[in-house]
Amino acid sequence: MANELHYGDRIYLQNLYQGDGGYLDVNGLANGGGARYAVSTATVSNRDGLSGTWEIVSGSCQAAGAPVKSGDIIYLRNLYQNDGGYLDVNGAASAVQQSGGGLYDVSTAWGKDRDGNSSRWQIFDVTSSPGDGLVRLNDTVQLWNTYSNRGGFLETNQNSSGSGARYDVDTNVYSNRGNTNVTFWKVLPVT
Repeated sequence: MANELHYGDRIYLQNLYQGDGGYLDVNGLANGGGARYAVSTATVSNRDGLSGTWEIVSGSCQAAGAPVKSGDIIYLRNLYQNDGGYLDVNGAASAVQQSGGGLYDVSTAWGKDRDGNSSRWQIFDVTSSPGDGLVRLNDTVQLWNTYSNRGGFLETNQNSSGSGARYDVDTNVYSNRGNTNVTFWKVLPVT
């Protein structure tokens, strides 16, 4: 079907906290060793050119054009200025985030697997039709980081101070902290 997600596709990821937690975005330089850009959500998908555009890359040698399946290991490559780096966990979440199950801060890294599996994410489809295991555009997904076999779920947590930003992004031990949909992301086509 035409709306299946394929490796090599470019997407936006919209967080579903309170119905619209913003779009996954790079915003400013990051501080961690090997890090490239800080990651937060933005109020719009194209805050600064391609800052909110992500390319789906296989973490298991699937060819470009192959369909993405729920449970696959993926990389998310940001396309800001043609190479915004790979979505990555780097350093501890803030103390406030840790008080609610936060594990790691999220930024982008210059290359894949900066520190072991720090850039690898397992994608889980929450909703899809038909129920054939394929991820589709407009589906809701969760992203589990595989760092040290316990990298946590990608989530929004606390306000961000970045220009045009909405929420900070970290990983969390809980699959839906506070039942607020902070770990739910809608896969949207780049328009």
